[in-house]
Amino acid sequence: MKENQIVVRTYRAGNFSLQSGETLHDAQLTYVQVGQLNADRNNLVVLPTYYGGTHEGNLPLIGADSALSPEHYCIVIPNLMGNGQSSSPSNAHPDQRSARFPSISLYDNVRLQHQLVQANFADASIALVAGWSMGGMQALQWACLYPEQVRAAASICATARCWPHNQVFLEGVKAALTCDPTWDNGDYSTPPAAGLKAFGRVYAGWAYSQAFYRNETYRQLGHQSIEELLRFWEEDHLQQDANDLLCMLDTWQTADISRNPAFNGNMSAALGAIQARCLIMPGSTDLYFTREDALSEAEQISNATFTLLESEWGHCAGAFGRNQHDTDLIVAALRLLIEPDRGD
Repeated sequence: MKENQIVVRTYRAGNFSLQSGETLHDAQLTYVQVGQLNADRNNLVVLPTYYGGTHEGNLPLIGADSALSPEHYCIVIPNLMGNGQSSSPSNAHPDQRSARFPSISLYDNVRLQHQLVQANFADASIALVAGWSMGGMQALQWACLYPEQVRAAASICATARCWPHNQVFLEGVKAALTCDPTWDNGDYSTPPAAGLKAFGRVYAGWAYSQAFYRNETYRQLGHQSIEELLRFWEEDHLQQDANDLLCMLDTWQTADISRNPAFNGNMSAALGAIQARCLIMPGSTDLYFTREDALSEAEQISNATFTLLESEWGHCAGAFGRNQHDTDLIVAALRLLIEPDRGD
C-alpha cells in the first residue's frame, strides 16, 4: 500500500460485550487507514468520527501540507458505532436491527477502537488522538483510559461529558424526529421523512451562531437564503437512517469519560488521569459545547493547552474543511501539539 493511499477496512470483533451488559452480535468497526506504521510503532494517529459523519469528514485534516501527513504518520479513522458504517441499527445482525439495536456508550466505542489498535496495529503507541464534537469526546476518553499509550490528544469543539444544556438541545431534536407518527417507536416500514426534515431544521438553529445568520455567513456555503440552508439540512438528514441518528444521539447524550468502571463517575479523577499533552479548543460561539464547560475541564488536566477557536460559525467552526480559515487554525494548533515528537 502506498503511503498516501486511502484504504477502507473492517475490523470484525465477533460478539462484543457492551457496558450495558448486553452483547453486540457480529460487532464491526469500519475504519480508514492512510499511511504505514513505522518500525518503532510510534507514529499512529487516531481520528474518531463525529455525530452523523463518517470517515470522509475527517479526510480534510490529512495531506502532505497538513500537520498530519501520511509520509510521517499511520492515520486511522474509526467510524463511530451507529453511523451506518460501523455496527449500527441499519446494518446490524438481524436479531438486533432497527429498534432492537442495543445502547452504545462512549466507553464502548473507545474500547472497541482500542481492541482494533491492539489487533491490527500491534498495540502501537499513539502519537495523537483527535476529533471534532463527538470525535473530541472520544479523544478525551482515549486519553484517560489509556494514559500510557496516548502521547497527545486534541478535543475540538467538544467536552469530556454532555453537559445539561447540551442534553436539553438533544432532547429537542429527538422530539422533532420521534413525533412523526411514521416513526412507530423505531419499527417504521418507511423512513419518517417529516421527522427527519424537522430534525434537520431544528438542528440548524443550534449548529451555527447568531452572528452566522445575522451576517449572512451561510452565503459562504453557497446558500442564498436561510430557507435554502434549512432545505439543505432537511435533505442531508433525509439521507440518514432515523434509528442510526438516535443511536448516536443516545451515545452523545449519555457521554461522560468518567462513567465507566475505571472511574465510577468521578470526573476529576478521569481528567486527572490524562497524561498526554492536550489541546482543548472550544469554539467561541458554540451553543452547546461551550467555552465555559471546556475551560472548567481543561483546568483539571495537568498538561492541557486551552485555545479558543474564535469564529462566528458556532459549533461548525470545528468541522474540518467546512470553512478553510477555521480549519487552518485547527491544523496550526495540531502542528504545535504534535511537533515535540513527530513520528518520522
